[in-house]
Formats: sequence, structure tokens, C-alpha cells
Amino acid sequence: MPSLSRLLASIATLSLLALACAGQQKTGSSSNAEATSTVEELPNEGGEGGEHAAAAAPASQFVPVNAEEGFAVKMPGQPQVQRQKVNIPAGEVSTAAYSLQTPEGVIYSVSIADYPEKVVASRPAEAFLNEGRDGLTNQLKGTVSNEQELTLDGYPGKSYTVSSPNGEVRARNYLVGPRLYTMLVLFNPSIGAPGADEFLGSLQLVNPPPPVQRAGAAGADAGTSEDAGTASDAGATEVTAGDAGTAPADAGTPAPAKRRRAK
Repeated sequence: MPSLSRLLASIATLSLLALACAGQQKTGSSSNAEATSTVEELPNEGGEGGEHAAAAAPASQFVPVNAEEGFAVKMPGQPQVQRQKVNIPAGEVSTAAYSLQTPEGVIYSVSIADYPEKVVASRPAEAFLNEGRDGLTNQLKGTVSNEQELTLDGYPGKSYTVSSPNGEVRARNYLVGPRLYTMLVLFNPSIGAPGADEFLGSLQLVNPPPPVQRAGAAGADAGTSEDAGTASDAGATEVTAGDAGTAPADAGTPAPAKRRRAK
């Protein structure tokens, strides 16, 4: 599938842009975005130039790839790197995609999108994971199956498969602080991708950030606890005072009546 390398570049660019714009539309901001990009080819020992040179290693011989963005992964060769900066109304989204295509036509890719923290804090983690899935699915014009929730070092994630006329994709998304990871293996179903499990299970985080504190989450919990405690205490005091006040009044009412009957 020689056209898949171009398809992957399109997916890496457009799905991340679509995700950035979707986040802005949900907050009512303008969806206009501008992007600048660079492409870098990592050194490949013993390889020659050309589109497939970075993927010269057989699929069974995975090598570690240490990304300067703060993660490590295993891939069947040294990938090309495409970096972009996407300007959106809420700030700048920095992206990077590490990808390669094997001689058998299988594409491996791991990409990141670093969002402004205020954007991530304003929405549930599930929204970012779902939009990462939907952006990929829409670009491939495919359908989703085998969807499962998962975690990586305590951070939320999602795994799924996308079937499309352009091939089949096994993918994972993780939201790590303000960063969205997208891992995918794109292949022809008739050929398969024996190395998919090794690649998808190899992501390691290097000095990851703490989870993003979402707006109002801590305050809402604290407020609920405080309000509940205050209401309970106040309610208990009022009931006690009311009962105490009623009892003397009730107790004193029969006494004068008895005195009148005695006279």
C-alpha cells in the first residue's frame, strides 16, 4: 500500500487540527487555526535514502526510539518525525508525529498534541480521548470496533480498531496531563501486522506531568462537603431548638387549664 505514507501524513496533520478546532468550538471560540511544520528523519544505521529507508528493519526486530518530547517507544526501525505548531484562539498546540512504513506496507505511528492546560482543564478527559478516536475514524472514513478503556501509569486511555477501505487500524489514545498521545498501526487485513502488540504496548513516559486539575472539580467537592456539613449541623440545631422550645410551651399549656377548673 504505497499511498499509505501520504495518507498517514494527512491523518497526523488533519486529525490533530480537527481535534484542536473541535475543542474550541465546544467552548464557543473561533475555530480558525494556523499551522507550521517541519519534517525530520532520524538516523538509520546502515540504511539508504528514500521513502522506506527509515523502516529497513524487519518487523520482528523492534528497536527503542527515544523521543525528545519525553517518551520512549519500540518501532521496527528509526522513524521520520514531523513537528507542527498549531495556533488556535486559546493558545498554541505543539504536535509531533513519529512514523515509518515497513517494506510489507505496515505503518507504525505515535503522535502527540500538547494543548494549553486551560483547554484540557475545561473539559473531561473522555472528550479528548473520544475526539482523538473520531478524528482518526473520520479521516479514514471507517468504522470503530473493539473499543476498550485502559490506563498508562494511571492516566486514562482508550484502545480501538478502525476498519476502512484504506486499511485496518489498531490504535490507542492516552491523555497524559495536557498531552494527547495517539498510537496507531495501519495495515492491510489480508497481510496483518504481527508487531502491533509489541509496538502498542511499548509506550513509556519520561517524567510525565501531574494530571490536569479540571476547573471547579476541587471546589465542587469542597463546597459539597462544607455545604452538607453546615446544612446538617444547622438543621440539627434548629430542630433541637424547635423541639426544646415547643416542649416547655406544650408542657405549660395544660397547667393553667387545670387551675381554672379547680377554682
